[in-house]
Amino acid sequence: MSRQVPIDTSPESVPWRDTRLSPAERAEALIPLMTLEEKIAQLVGVWVGADASGGGVAPHQSDMNSVEWGSVIANGLGQLTRPFGTAPVDPVAGARSLVASQKEIVATSRFGIPAQVHEECLTGFAAWGATVYPAPLSWGACFDPELIEEMAGRIGRSMRAAGIHQGLAPVLDVTRDYRWGRTEETIGEDPYLVGTLGAAYVRGIESAGVVATLKHFAGYSASRGGRNHAPVAMGRRELADVILPPFEMALRLGGARSVMHSYTEIDGVPAAADESLLTGLLREEWGFQGTLVADYFAIRFLERLHRVAADAAGAAALALRAGIDVELPTVDTFGTPLIEAVKAGEVEEALIDRALRRVLAQKAELGLLDADFRPLPGDAEQVRLDDADSQALALRLARQSVVLLRNTGGILPLPAGRRVALVGPVADDPMAMLGCYAFPTHVGPHPEHGLGVDIPSLRQALGALVPDLAYERGCDITGDDTSGIEAAVAAAAGSDVCVLAVGDRAGLFGRGTSGEGCDAADLRLPGVQADLVRAVLATGTPVVLVLLAGRPYALGAEFDAAAAVLYGFFPGQRGGQALAEVLTGAVNPSGRLPVSVPRGAGGLPSTYLTPPLGGPTDVSSIDPTPAFPFGHGLSYTTFEWSDAAVRGPAEWPVDGEASVEITVRNTGERAGTETVQLYLHDPVAQTTRPVARLIGYARVPLEPGRAARVTFEVPADLTSFTGLRGRRIVEPGDVELRFCRSSADVTAALPLRLVGAEREIGHDRRLLPLTRIEPEVGG
Repeated sequence: MSRQVPIDTSPESVPWRDTRLSPAERAEALIPLMTLEEKIAQLVGVWVGADASGGGVAPHQSDMNSVEWGSVIANGLGQLTRPFGTAPVDPVAGARSLVASQKEIVATSRFGIPAQVHEECLTGFAAWGATVYPAPLSWGACFDPELIEEMAGRIGRSMRAAGIHQGLAPVLDVTRDYRWGRTEETIGEDPYLVGTLGAAYVRGIESAGVVATLKHFAGYSASRGGRNHAPVAMGRRELADVILPPFEMALRLGGARSVMHSYTEIDGVPAAADESLLTGLLREEWGFQGTLVADYFAIRFLERLHRVAADAAGAAALALRAGIDVELPTVDTFGTPLIEAVKAGEVEEALIDRALRRVLAQKAELGLLDADFRPLPGDAEQVRLDDADSQALALRLARQSVVLLRNTGGILPLPAGRRVALVGPVADDPMAMLGCYAFPTHVGPHPEHGLGVDIPSLRQALGALVPDLAYERGCDITGDDTSGIEAAVAAAAGSDVCVLAVGDRAGLFGRGTSGEGCDAADLRLPGVQADLVRAVLATGTPVVLVLLAGRPYALGAEFDAAAAVLYGFFPGQRGGQALAEVLTGAVNPSGRLPVSVPRGAGGLPSTYLTPPLGGPTDVSSIDPTPAFPFGHGLSYTTFEWSDAAVRGPAEWPVDGEASVEITVRNTGERAGTETVQLYLHDPVAQTTRPVARLIGYARVPLEPGRAARVTFEVPADLTSFTGLRGRRIVEPGDVELRFCRSSADVTAALPLRLVGAEREIGHDRRLLPLTRIEPEVGG
């Protein structure tokens, strides 16, 4: 057992302050000097100012959030939890307060080590007054890694300027059941899309010196019934081939330095207690060296919800043995229960030291062990979290994320001089632009402080572009009050075109129709919104249906009469402007669906990644074909695809590359962007395979009449899957590489044959094709 010893603070006698040593060496020099209490203090966070009344951010918060600041920092502190993201605070005042807290932590503890500070940052720095970017489903709709990296870099720089060291993002859960409330936090239903955009986010935020935290490892999005925290029934192939690849990509291609485990359990084993997942796979097989942090309260949940531990000490022991390093959001099981268990010989101190090495090494990387540590890199008085450049970037992302699903008769752009009515419950609601991890929705209403940023509603933005815009709400997002529908019908009937805006209100744990803990029983529009849609469609006025939502809602036959359909997945602070610009033609839409839009609201929703028997068959009366498939999206211009070809032989070595190419030409009258999608079709394999799966994509901006040649050099590793023996393999045989406008719209299918012996590959496999876009000379 370690004991407190006097410390010589002279620089030559404090090797853990020596920046010439590696972070690991500095950690090793410090650990023997620390008492047990000082060690464990580095493995916990403290959440100051969180509402412990039960009405705060999360259920069970009141059970596990009672700490006394002075006593808890006496031995040091591992993390400070959300000093900006807990309640509205002016950015400058928040920066000053953080500086004061860090100085107190340094002055109080024996080693003077500051806390690592973390915040949420999924749709921007989750602080009052910070720019709110579009939600992750909107990232997916962009198909643009460079733009996501640029956004994340800006988010990271704003956080670092405010003294934040770690961001709890991105979410890399692959959508499996749209009824899950956290669907809005996911990037989409395809692991390649999630992985490439997730890795781009990581690169951006890490470039600012902020630690990216991958969540939620692993399987959270596949819960039974789409219910939050519910158990997961999943085979090892679905886990390996669908759920895990985005995490691999974000670690290898992004360089993430932290991982947060999932709340869920897979086949009866909670992720927080799964040593084979958190240590065997993540660390030993994949070689992850960073920190593994607990999702909020999840260690105590091993006792109270999963019932795999008898008490707090047992829960702490399970988590440590599994590989968790830090308990968040605040000290609980890693406090007195763990200290007493170690002293009683029930938990090995070696487990404490193992976690501590990783925590201290990361603090050394961040400069928190340096003698000249400063809580902020600059002046607190200069901290600004929302500016014109950030808003402009949020607008660019919102513009690219709007998806045009249908445009019958060219009803869009809205013709000039027409009488336009705008109706619907989200039409004049700024909150309809925000996901559940934006500060105003995540923390809850604080009317005395306002939203903190300017968020124009669709009505405000469209009204600035369309004169004499008529407006009626029609109904609420939830509830059964239909009294306003008659007025909405009258407004639609008296207009030449009706824009009908329906969808969600994001929130937490039942306070919204989308968001964490806001799961749906089926995929019907909430409340009486479907009644509103039917009534407005019945007027005969051409209807442009706009959905502002956090999940795809079923658009069955009753919605087919809508002349046009636009989808916006919580497009952020400037989303209203982006939608208005698309509606009026100022912006040519280029978004593509990151999730399929189902036709039926009931039954078990299915993503596009299904084997043949997952589609329509003659042995079932149910046709699961979606209303709009993954990858679908229209433009106000037209594109011609031609001359698809395999460059080189049709035989493809199992350890080699295949090169395929196609020409895309803008045949319309205005500039636009086409998204070329490359899918793999494997007609015969030793296990059932998806009919098609995305393995590459490219956004191709083109002026009218111009063309470009798009080439993908595809490593055979991208054809790999988990074989019969449970190992990832490249299997010889016939395959097709398909150039597609969507997962269901094949423009060209190029047959190839993988040749050679079956090849087993691992975590070091190649993850991306090489993509080239070459403008056609003279085209």
